Amino acid sequence: MNFLTVQRILGLLLMIFSVTMLPPVGVALYYGDGHWQPFLDSFGALLVVGALVWWPARKAIRDLRVRDGFLIVSMFWIVLGLAGAVPLLLSDKPELTLTDAVFEAVSGFTTTGATVIVGLEDLPISILYFRQQIQWLGGIGIVVLAVALLPMLGVGGMQLLKAESPRPAKDVRLTPRITETAKALWVIYVTLTALCAACYWMAGMTPFDAIAHSFSTVSTGGHSTHDASLGYFDNLAVEVVAQLFMLLGSVNFALHFFVLRYRRVQDYFRDPEFRAFLVLATALFVLTLGMLLVDNVYATEKAMRTAVFHAISAQTGTGFFTTDYSLWPGAIPVILLLATFISGSAGSTSGGMKVIRWLLIWKQGQREVQRLIHPSAEIPVRLGSKPVDWRIIDSVWGFFAAYIILFAVLMVLMMIAGADHTTAFSAIAACMNNYGVGLGEVSLNFRGISEPGKWLCVIAMLLGRLEIFPLLVIATPSFWRR
Repeated sequence: MNFLTVQRILGLLLMIFSVTMLPPVGVALYYGDGHWQPFLDSFGALLVVGALVWWPARKAIRDLRVRDGFLIVSMFWIVLGLAGAVPLLLSDKPELTLTDAVFEAVSGFTTTGATVIVGLEDLPISILYFRQQIQWLGGIGIVVLAVALLPMLGVGGMQLLKAESPRPAKDVRLTPRITETAKALWVIYVTLTALCAACYWMAGMTPFDAIAHSFSTVSTGGHSTHDASLGYFDNLAVEVVAQLFMLLGSVNFALHFFVLRYRRVQDYFRDPEFRAFLVLATALFVLTLGMLLVDNVYATEKAMRTAVFHAISAQTGTGFFTTDYSLWPGAIPVILLLATFISGSAGSTSGGMKVIRWLLIWKQGQREVQRLIHPSAEIPVRLGSKPVDWRIIDSVWGFFAAYIILFAVLMVLMMIAGADHTTAFSAIAACMNNYGVGLGEVSLNFRGISEPGKWLCVIAMLLGRLEIFPLLVIATPSFWRR
């Protein structure tokens, strides 16, 4: 294990991250909210700590091994989650405990969108901006990690995409060099964010709200500058813009890259995962709409508007809402929450288990039924025209098993920490699937959860965001043996 190399990289990351404290300072000065001091202090503190971590290991420039990569990937999110809590702790608005500050920061970086803060309209505008900014940074961090870095380590959803590749749109790396790949992803991400902000502004948002919500829409994070989320605006145009960019954020960014490079929009519809994603989102909308109409919750027009928005918000794992959907009758709230276990595509900003894994499980189930009918037949699992390697199928089953077991363990621990059954189930589901909106006591925020429960939610958010295995690997004794 190259501990000094890992230390050097983490120190550099912390110093780089300290610079992100300066935009909120600019926002505070521009809007005159008088709240620039916590961010300036955080900038100095994180810069010094990062330098102290980096300096002793500054000459440790060695090639990274797989173990080093696992450790860096895991520590990256943990360290930045803690670092993001610093300005929230230093701020007197809102007044947060250490637990609440870490919860809020980790929720932002993992693009979960769960919050312990109420009264958002009364907060300094610089704090509101910071909450949105960390979601945006977390979103691009996830994309770069999923598309450029995790495949090198043999983990993450993107490695599954090697299974079906009639053209280079599913190569592990988009360009020959990792730095070029990261740059290409940044360009796409920033472009989508700018377009989203412009559309929000034209739909009637103020410039600040437009930029702030573009950050949490493209990142499928779901934080808002208002307690009522997008319901605050009660604007159909705003909701349409949100739906479009939530969908774009939850599509594989490698697919965006190749569609833009070759200028062939039809390549979206040639992708099995994208087609499955659209089918699932449409089915969720139809089911939600049907149940809202049957139960006479809204008139037809209102039901369609509300159903399509919440179906897309749930399927993409964003967590925006226009009303408290947990109050809807019947099974609708549970169905929407269950949809977050699938969420969006691999290599996107969405959470959950990813469409590609569920698609492979479905096809594996179909194969088993066929093998019962034809025991001697060799029936491969296919995505598109190519068979999927059996090792990928095994990895998918392993991921499912680990995901469900960890979910069950965390849910039981949440109940031990004092939550009721509904709250425990939905809190862990909302956090582990990086959705952020639950049922019961967490239908609007996580303020009422006990401190041990909040730490369990932090663990769930990190597990879900890192797709479990990086954290599990570094927790095994064999990882630390020579």
